[in-house]
Amino acid sequence: MNLIKKINEKKFSLLKKENIYSILLITLIFTLDRLSKAEIINDINSKSIYVNKFINFDLVWNTGVGFGLFSSESFLIYNLISILIGIVILTLFGVCLMSKSFDKFIFSVIIGGAIGNLYDRLFYNAVPDFIDIHYNNFHWFTFNVADIFITLGIITFVFKGFFEKK
Repeated sequence: MNLIKKINEKKFSLLKKENIYSILLITLIFTLDRLSKAEIINDINSKSIYVNKFINFDLVWNTGVGFGLFSSESFLIYNLISILIGIVILTLFGVCLMSKSFDKFIFSVIIGGAIGNLYDRLFYNAVPDFIDIHYNNFHWFTFNVADIFITLGIITFVFKGFFEKK
């Protein structure tokens, strides 16, 4: 009975001001990611865009997760990974709603990017990566705007853990 009472108390926590800010941040990041990908998909197709001697925009379709890991031709494996990603996002969202302000910000940044990439997995069956950072013949993994936010959120979370008093 006590658990049901706690759930009912948390039921409307979504309407708290801090949670609304988190939802707006998630939406903003998702929107930035969608706009950048739509622009690249519509403009690049098969050509590469030279930005400067270190950055090109070159569209690559990634069927794996971060940095192309777990890429697979298997429909089953692809869908299982997509379901797992969805579960992780929902779990992070629940944790975000119950977190303190700075943690809400960190989780919102990660979630916004993750939802952007999950959207692509569901609608394109692959994630469009297009930012190619390189120096001479060394190329870093090709990534997108969602990956930037996910990475920044994770790095911030890790560094926060180093400086946080327990």
